[in-house]
Amino acid sequence: MINQLTDFTKDGQKITLNYENGPMILTVLTPEIMRFFQDRGNASNSYAIEGDKEIKTDFTVKNKGDHIEIATAKLIVKAYDDEKIDVFDEQGNPLVVDYRGKRTPIDRQMDEEHLKLAESEGHDVDKLLGKHDGDYYEVVKSLADDEEFYGLGDKTGYLNKRHYAYDNWNTDNPDPQVESFTRLYKSIPILLGLKNGHPYGIFFDNTYRNHIDLGKESNNYYYYSADNGNLDYYVIGGASLKAVVTNYTYLTGRVPMPQKWTLGYQQSRWGYSVSQKQVEKIAENLRKYDLPCDVLHLDIDYMKGYRVFTWRKDTYEAPEEFIKKMRKLGFRIITIIDPGVKKDDADYKIYQEGIEKGYFVKATDGTVYVNEVWPGDAVFPDFGRQKVRQWWAKNCKYLVDLGVSGIWDDMNEPASFRGEIPGDVVFHNEEEASTHNKMHNVYGHNMAKATYEGLKKYSGKRPFVITRAAYAGTQKFSTVWTGDNQSLWPHVQMMIPQLCNLGLSGFSFAGTDIGGFGADTTPELLTRWIEGALFSPLYRNHAALGTRSQEPWVFGKPTLSIYRKYLKLRYRFIPYLYDEFYREGKTGLPVMRPLVLNYENDPHVYNMNDEYMVGEDILTAPVVQEGQTKRAVYLPEGEWIDFWNGVEYAGRNTILVDAPIDKLPLFIKKNTILPWGKEVSHISDEPDESMTFRVFGKKGKYVHYQDNGTDFKYQKGEYNLYKVKVNKDGSVKVKLEKHGFGPVYRRITVQLPNKKIEFKYKNGEYVRK
Repeated sequence: MINQLTDFTKDGQKITLNYENGPMILTVLTPEIMRFFQDRGNASNSYAIEGDKEIKTDFTVKNKGDHIEIATAKLIVKAYDDEKIDVFDEQGNPLVVDYRGKRTPIDRQMDEEHLKLAESEGHDVDKLLGKHDGDYYEVVKSLADDEEFYGLGDKTGYLNKRHYAYDNWNTDNPDPQVESFTRLYKSIPILLGLKNGHPYGIFFDNTYRNHIDLGKESNNYYYYSADNGNLDYYVIGGASLKAVVTNYTYLTGRVPMPQKWTLGYQQSRWGYSVSQKQVEKIAENLRKYDLPCDVLHLDIDYMKGYRVFTWRKDTYEAPEEFIKKMRKLGFRIITIIDPGVKKDDADYKIYQEGIEKGYFVKATDGTVYVNEVWPGDAVFPDFGRQKVRQWWAKNCKYLVDLGVSGIWDDMNEPASFRGEIPGDVVFHNEEEASTHNKMHNVYGHNMAKATYEGLKKYSGKRPFVITRAAYAGTQKFSTVWTGDNQSLWPHVQMMIPQLCNLGLSGFSFAGTDIGGFGADTTPELLTRWIEGALFSPLYRNHAALGTRSQEPWVFGKPTLSIYRKYLKLRYRFIPYLYDEFYREGKTGLPVMRPLVLNYENDPHVYNMNDEYMVGEDILTAPVVQEGQTKRAVYLPEGEWIDFWNGVEYAGRNTILVDAPIDKLPLFIKKNTILPWGKEVSHISDEPDESMTFRVFGKKGKYVHYQDNGTDFKYQKGEYNLYKVKVNKDGSVKVKLEKHGFGPVYRRITVQLPNKKIEFKYKNGEYVRK
């Protein structure tokens, strides 16, 4: 109990509520972000949030008799003496409200006999019965009848997470991913809600194993629970769902501007890297069949006996020369790296140095912990320590010096072949000894951060890191993919909600393995996948060893010609995608996004799983059903133009469109201007001398971004902004609004529906030719 008159204190923007079960510290970070923290004996540092996020904010604290009220211009918090806390928007609409009833676990109708049977089969009976140890805690919130949930990263299943339950425990599960999976490779506990149409976010910052039930157990409440850790969560307000995403990414960070070439097509397969000749053959075929491509990935076989930071010499002549040769052909090389360091006392510097300096995690008896991954017996760097991250970053120099353009972090849940690493194995939280239980969910995050820092330091370029495992905030350091999917129709279907929810969770640069990683793809599945993923920021075809080859030429025509058509189309859209990343850096809004983000007041899109948007202006409705050649497309508010034939449609309307095997249903919002890239085989290192802008409709305006596409000079203002405006009367104006990057487009073409208008750059201005 608290007495509102005496039992709270105020220190700057922190308000401490002196509850019987321990103080609850409420911190006003901004008018729209509040933190709720209760110390339960754990270190309070955050891996998701870096730097001081507190902004000077006016707020009031008032005693209202039965509760204390803390109010900013945008949020109202009511704290009651029974330890219940409710959060409202500035108009008094409830956002996050504590549940006043009692949780009622699902009745699973299991008697003692069946519980024993379940236990003998390996099930966690205590979990089934809702039993927990003393470190467990839970937070239960009221659930409105029409409350919808989004976010949580790339969990399996559908876009709207209402009625489902999930676990946050990074897990490498090789089985085909289905909607009943409660956990995958990432733990991103940001929940975005629409409660009676009012948006909010709630971010639970706890790295221990945790669980979130979004109305599966009851229609009256949703709850979050954790096995251990402090009670530490943030309530995030905003006038719109977009504003909530912007506020959340202010808190945890935004995807940094990528190198431009990373938006090109990428070809990969576990097995290419067995020999230099095999990689060269893939490169030769990509050019032979006129398939634009910027990147070739090398999986684990390029290493010497799977030892990280080595390169095999038996099937490669000289890595530096090989990489230079590929670069001359327009290909960049990305190499995979796993955290498992081979136990090798005889002849392996990485292992020996790590042992000497004490950089590997240890068992409770003080010996270095050993498990098994690809190289056999392996040890694991203790990435929670800054010294270990710096050591890993320094080792990345080996690959940078060879000419590698990026690093792909895999197996960093961390995965292990001889059972899961025990929870009490000693990992570090910086220099404080901790456990695997606490550090597991941020292991991949810390590895990605170390890799990012290494690439940044030794290449001087914007790092291109891809990671499988992640935590909230990893987006600051790494691109992600959804892990080991399979060549199954349900997986191309799941691609859309997975990538959209990743975008809402801060991870704008994401993708899936196009064609499927495991199992054997089919010509139709591969074709629909390359179409449907057209605007996926990470655009990579990747397959597992032992599956059928899924390069497009393997299937002949028409698969090859359709695949080529969409690769060429992708490159046309790269200037637009690059512009979207420029905007993402300012707003945190994802490039690929669900319709609900743009149209949150339209209930038709709350459960839209088979359409997505790119920015504000492009809508695509991929075909994700085998054999389908027609499909219904819902067009939201506004007017829309069919990309392929120019036919116009009214919004808030469902239309039936033809979708033969070579057609991706694609629509542009009327009166939109889009930059239109050249038809190229790869992204050039040299700046473009010209740009075309296509006008869909009769008017519009657009701001286009240009920089050198590779390094950090843009952060010092070395970039250009171009404004293109088309008026109702057909007049067109092109203006260089900011000139911070030396090269400019010498020619700009504005392509209207019925004519082209050419401009040339003369004396600092664009004049019509």
